[in-house]
Amino acid sequence: MTELSAGKLWGIRRLADAGGRFKMTAVDQRPPIKNYVKARRNVDEASYEDMAAVKIILTRELAPYSSAMLLDPHVAYPQGLEYVSPAQGLIATLENSIFEETPRGRISSEIDNWSVEKIKRSGADAVKVLAWYRPDAAPDNCARQQAYVRKIGEECKRYDIPFVFELLVYPLPGEANQTTDYIEHKDKHPDLVLKSVEAFAAPEFGIDIFKLESPVPAASIADPDNGDPDEIKRTQDLFDELGRLAGRPWVMLSAGAGMTEFKHVLRYAFKGGASGYLAGRAIWWPAFQLFPDLDAMTAELRAEGVPYMAELSHLADEAATPWFDNPAFDGSVELAGKGGGFRAQYAGFGDTK
Repeated sequence: MTELSAGKLWGIRRLADAGGRFKMTAVDQRPPIKNYVKARRNVDEASYEDMAAVKIILTRELAPYSSAMLLDPHVAYPQGLEYVSPAQGLIATLENSIFEETPRGRISSEIDNWSVEKIKRSGADAVKVLAWYRPDAAPDNCARQQAYVRKIGEECKRYDIPFVFELLVYPLPGEANQTTDYIEHKDKHPDLVLKSVEAFAAPEFGIDIFKLESPVPAASIADPDNGDPDEIKRTQDLFDELGRLAGRPWVMLSAGAGMTEFKHVLRYAFKGGASGYLAGRAIWWPAFQLFPDLDAMTAELRAEGVPYMAELSHLADEAATPWFDNPAFDGSVELAGKGGGFRAQYAGFGDTK
């Protein structure tokens, strides 16, 4: 039996459905949406009005079918919050989409004028942070990224709010397929993904839920039903190891994967112990391609995006591990300090009593 603090336990419960599975939708993306809007409008900068229109549609149409929504504080939260039901979970993004590219590796940072404290005060149920990470980057870069994540973990503990942590492998300077976008690195090696998860699974980082990418490129992942049997086994072994190293509830991200490929990814992940998904572009990217025709976007989401979400949710219901059944919890989860001494034992916001 494992005890969780009041805020962590309540927040995690709110992110999941009644069965303990995460069916979460991300509309916090910034560069992918901004860049496409700029291209379609043929302008140097995407307007706030266009960004708001897109995120309102995505939130309005997809929130009803999600256990929780991931929103950014720039646009999606202020413009889309009214379309999120109070019965649903709410995650707020903390990391800045603009990172520092250095010869020794990428450096992540928080959004200015935004913090774990503000996210807690805003009513969100969890904090989400993405960190670019390469375990084979320069040691000082790895140390900096780890310090960044550790600080946020400490803040999440202080304010007693779940920490949803996302890892993305990226190309180092000089490697092929350079990209600064939030997409899967085509040449990533499974070991880079696995070793990154292993590094941040240490208790010192305070992570409650991992949001992880596939250890193999989604575009080339073997079809679980019709692929080569040896390749299927190798792939499943990698996902099994991913779950073992995570050592806590974990979900899959889509990182721009296609609809079919992401379903394949989820099949492997759920068999490996994942508790659901937190995905965005795999769900709504085809509809977004119709921008600036907002009516066409809406129609496409209803015709294709929503049915696709139903497929993902069905897969989760069939095979995903309820978060409270993760092996990390030793069979059950209870409220820490449960009983007559709860008030005295509970601490948060820096309290010692």
